[in-house]
Amino acid sequence: MAKNREFGNRRLHSLLGVIPIGLFLIFHLSVNFMATKGEETFNGAVHLIEFTPVKLLVEWVVIYLPLIFHAVYGIYIAFTAKNNLGRFSFFRNWMFMLQRLTGIITLIFLVWHIWETRVQAAMGADVDFDMMAEIFSNPFMIVFYIVGIISAIFHFANGLWSFAVSWGLTVSPKSQKIMTYVTLIIFVLLSYIGVSAVFAFV
Repeated sequence: MAKNREFGNRRLHSLLGVIPIGLFLIFHLSVNFMATKGEETFNGAVHLIEFTPVKLLVEWVVIYLPLIFHAVYGIYIAFTAKNNLGRFSFFRNWMFMLQRLTGIITLIFLVWHIWETRVQAAMGADVDFDMMAEIFSNPFMIVFYIVGIISAIFHFANGLWSFAVSWGLTVSPKSQKIMTYVTLIIFVLLSYIGVSAVFAFV
């Protein structure tokens, strides 16, 4: 019974990491990338989201609740799971270790990012181009955000590989190798989008 529950929790953890959390990550990075097109374009994109009906309900159902479960169960996995040299290659075991490390870094980054943006917005601050420019006026925050963004993107891209394996989408070694290249491309493209957005505010 306990094994069945753990299997179900791991499946749910994996699924939520891709849908909806992963999809929201792509959406959020895309909105931030609007900063590269100028202050007015970015503010327009952000304000369009802010005035979406039932925004608070969508945030909790689609983002916060899945994120809380994924984070809490992810911490459990990070501190209980062990590398498996018998089943996976040296490279995959390194990816597994980095998955745990980037998960913790991403969690720290997300807590801070939510505090700096969503919580401040709830207290009356405007989440706009000026807010982000103010944050990035501190060189430490530029580095902190870049590390956090790249960690989040790696965690998603590498998690996508694990998702494809655990859900039976990539069973053969060849399909898993192809998926490795696919997720690498996703990581590079999203990292470019994320880092470009940061420097657009500087």
